[in-house]
Amino acid sequence: MRFDLTEEQQMIVATVRRFVRDELIPLEDGIEETGRLDPAKAKAIFEKSRELGLYATNIPTEYGGGGLSAVDTMLVEEQFGHTKDILIRRAFGNVYESLLEGDAAQKERWLLPCVRGERTCSIAITEPGAGSDAAGIRTSAARDGKGYLLNGGKHFISDGHYSDFFIVSAVTDPAAKPRHVSLFLVDKDLPGVSVGRDQKMMGITGTSHVELFFENVKLGPEHRLGAEGQGLAIAYSTLGRVRLAQVGARAIGKASRLCTMMTDYANERRQFGKAIGQFQMIQQMIADSVIDINGARLMLLRAAWEIDQGRDARDWISMVKVEAAETLGRVADRTVQVFGGMGYCSELPVERLYRDARIFRIFDGTSEIHRTVIAKSAMKRGAALWDIGA
Repeated sequence: MRFDLTEEQQMIVATVRRFVRDELIPLEDGIEETGRLDPAKAKAIFEKSRELGLYATNIPTEYGGGGLSAVDTMLVEEQFGHTKDILIRRAFGNVYESLLEGDAAQKERWLLPCVRGERTCSIAITEPGAGSDAAGIRTSAARDGKGYLLNGGKHFISDGHYSDFFIVSAVTDPAAKPRHVSLFLVDKDLPGVSVGRDQKMMGITGTSHVELFFENVKLGPEHRLGAEGQGLAIAYSTLGRVRLAQVGARAIGKASRLCTMMTDYANERRQFGKAIGQFQMIQQMIADSVIDINGARLMLLRAAWEIDQGRDARDWISMVKVEAAETLGRVADRTVQVFGGMGYCSELPVERLYRDARIFRIFDGTSEIHRTVIAKSAMKRGAALWDIGA
């Protein structure tokens, strides 16, 4: 068992950390003020990232991606988490591994342009009546000759304004049990596809979260991703790694940034003639944050290692999702407390990081849903613990 990083891992982590610090974090204030990322700046950071080989690092090299392992991806994604969601999307890409399930023609049409940064994709699964319950969707894709007619709607589609196409879940046989859900690749410019309102959020400023509507959208068999009725299986098998990266690793990254801000401020801020870091209650908040972050990080890397071994890591992913999201919430709250009134003031990034932190316990399955998954697995197969002898 080794915990040290290889020279190559150290190099890529250092490269990403510098890029985030020097190129992305300086853009955050402008996004908070305007609510958007300037297109010229978005293009500039994309070009710089691509030149460094940092775009689409999660996709295998045979398709033009970085080909990183799951462990390496999490090391990189933790550094991504130090900045805003919209900057991560524009600089490093958001190429969903579900696209790897496509056939050769689909990869040529949808995957490869994403890897090159020419097209952008969003996942469109969530509906007003189907959030954590992905199987409860109502959007339908009824058979129409050799193709389908897509009808229904989605909401909370992250980056929906910017995306060129969507991976859409739809019921293809409403009478089947379990539910017959399939995935479809749907271009935004197809007749019958319309974008609704951008649903304003508490945090993650700059990333759009739109409604999508489908009215008799004609889809050919070439639009179906994977076999009919296998949509949820594909989603569960491919989006787990996305959940681990975009929630687990990024939450730990944000918590680490906040913890650094907290400790720096505790050393600088003086009250009653000494640095506030000398007070034991402040020290407790710092110590608890360090413990929480390192515990979540070890859990994250274990989950990623399970994936790299080809094992079923769903229990681990759920555990990381809960622990990393709730660690971020606790660390964000402590940081505001240590900063006092300045932490509540929008003049400093602490306030917006606090707002951004809240969504991590909700999206990609709430903490409550994942706790249910973990508990059911433990009751069915025994305690889901790290078996040292395994």
